[in-house]
Amino acid sequence: MTLHTGRTLATPFTLGGLTLRNRLVATAHATAAVADGAPTEADASYWRRLAQGGAGMVITGGTAVAPESTLPQRYLTEAWRPEIKDAVRRRAEAITDGGAVAVAQLVHLGRETLGAGTYYAPVSASAVRSPREATAPHPLSTEEVRRVVDAFRISAANSVQAGFHGVELHAGHGYLLAQFLSRITNSRVDEYADRIALLTQVIEAIRTEIGELPIGVRVSVEPGENSGLDLDDLTELLPRLCRAAPFAYVNVTTGVRNTYVPGMAVTRPPLLEDVARLRAAVAVPLLVSQGFRSVADIERALDSGADLVGMARPFMADPDFARKAVAGDEHAIRPCTGCNEGCRTFEPTGSCSVNPELAPPGSAIRPAVPLLLTRPGSGTGPVAVLGAGPAGMECAMALARAGSDVVVYDSAAEVGGQARLAARAAHRSGWQKLVDHQREQLVGLGVRVMLRMAPTPAELARYSQIVLATGAQETAVPVPGELPILTTTDFLNQYADVVPYAPGVAVLDDGFGWWQGISAVESALTAGAREVTVITPGTGFATGLSPENRTQLLQRLTGAPVRIVPMSTVAATTAGELRLRNIMDGYETGLAADVLVTVGERRPHRPDFTPAPGQTVRAVGDCVVPRRIAHAVAEGRAAAEAVTAEAP
Repeated sequence: MTLHTGRTLATPFTLGGLTLRNRLVATAHATAAVADGAPTEADASYWRRLAQGGAGMVITGGTAVAPESTLPQRYLTEAWRPEIKDAVRRRAEAITDGGAVAVAQLVHLGRETLGAGTYYAPVSASAVRSPREATAPHPLSTEEVRRVVDAFRISAANSVQAGFHGVELHAGHGYLLAQFLSRITNSRVDEYADRIALLTQVIEAIRTEIGELPIGVRVSVEPGENSGLDLDDLTELLPRLCRAAPFAYVNVTTGVRNTYVPGMAVTRPPLLEDVARLRAAVAVPLLVSQGFRSVADIERALDSGADLVGMARPFMADPDFARKAVAGDEHAIRPCTGCNEGCRTFEPTGSCSVNPELAPPGSAIRPAVPLLLTRPGSGTGPVAVLGAGPAGMECAMALARAGSDVVVYDSAAEVGGQARLAARAAHRSGWQKLVDHQREQLVGLGVRVMLRMAPTPAELARYSQIVLATGAQETAVPVPGELPILTTTDFLNQYADVVPYAPGVAVLDDGFGWWQGISAVESALTAGAREVTVITPGTGFATGLSPENRTQLLQRLTGAPVRIVPMSTVAATTAGELRLRNIMDGYETGLAADVLVTVGERRPHRPDFTPAPGQTVRAVGDCVVPRRIAHAVAEGRAAAEAVTAEAP
């Protein structure tokens, strides 16, 4: 056994007779590119590209061990089925061909349904309802628990026979093995009342099938009085488990469903301060994961006693993360922003809002079509990109790498566009990472960026190609009356100055529950608002967010002076008061407020100019139709490819 002795992330590591080329691990995640429970060719392509990026070990997730953990869409790999072994073999070979150690994580969901309408009854150690489910699970009988042990054994054997170097048992995030470990969800009186009994038997059963190949155990620190698996519980249970059923490594993470993938508000790895305590508690190699994005944090974890450091989303944002980090080229890493948008859609392909190269099956990059505003010209000569937001900067980066002479113009004093505005909001600074990365890449590529400048038609006439990336503008919502009214754009630009003089903030949402209104709420609270009231014509608050983002938002707002008024709008204002109108029955009530912030429609903004003869003009991002950053980045890249394709 080799434990960390102050070496860097680039140092190889020996695990169960296997050599990892460095200390960076792609922890379990899945593409959902699975058909009828079997991985597809697109799935193998994803893992091959990730492994080629230099990770020392790659752990595949989304692999279930029993029918009761399948979902109707069947996008989880069904590891107990021998007939899918060839499909699983393609996945394993893709990883090993890329030079990484391949480990299959095995999971039984237990009482967690992932929000899907499952065909089978949820099961657990005891009939304790999950906070995320509507009903209590069926408590497994002693004989049924033994069948679970056998399901893990069979699935592990199938995985190793398909070419995986080892397996990881998912005993975290509130799934079945964690439910047996928890003092809250395990109230049994049979042999499995010993919280480590099931996991011990699973390890022993798998050992009979795979010999000395590595078996890892993933556990999670689950905060909250209802978890029964906090750090104290784990530091008590893990040493006992190590003695009862030796295993190759422990992978420690945090959270349960809807919290184990933290959003932008979490800016540091949650376990970073606890590494030394975890190291002291276990004698096996320690893999820590969750929220690691910077080389500094990774090195600090290693210096504190971790042997390996794991990440998932950063490898989706940039599959070459490990190679670049090992080479000391951190500035070139495309950053994970923690937005939890593309990566958490559970569509049948991996997706990432900031990485246009993470594409669906059959595509080399994410599909995107710039809007062609003039007929293609000769394609020769310099290129002007109007707008230095995510779309414009992405376009300029790709053009410069292809050898084009490109100049970026923006009338603003800073680059970033809507992403820079979004990053000004409380708990949304992750977007600034993308802005900084794109700006630094442009500097490194020698691209001229002309700020505070709107080029004249005469200046634009010298360019053969023009790409419009001028974004969108938020429209004001017409509300009659005397109260000060700000758009979310204006409010986010000046909330620190506004709120001290207007502590009663009302936010009129557009009913779609997206980040504009939510960011106004959180920013007002950060600035010290006395009370924030959200008025929405929709049926609820933050309804447009992913489950993870919404759950974590509500946790942050717990105890805050926030009121929600659904199915309502603002009819008028007077000095210090709003007149609220229920959109169903028209009933009106008064509400005290000092300022009203409105979420207005965002409309495309394009400069008014006449293209020169033979000049090709394309539009990308919000100036086509206002959407997400994912669309802006992809269309910016696609426009660059179209320009390059037309060049001689």
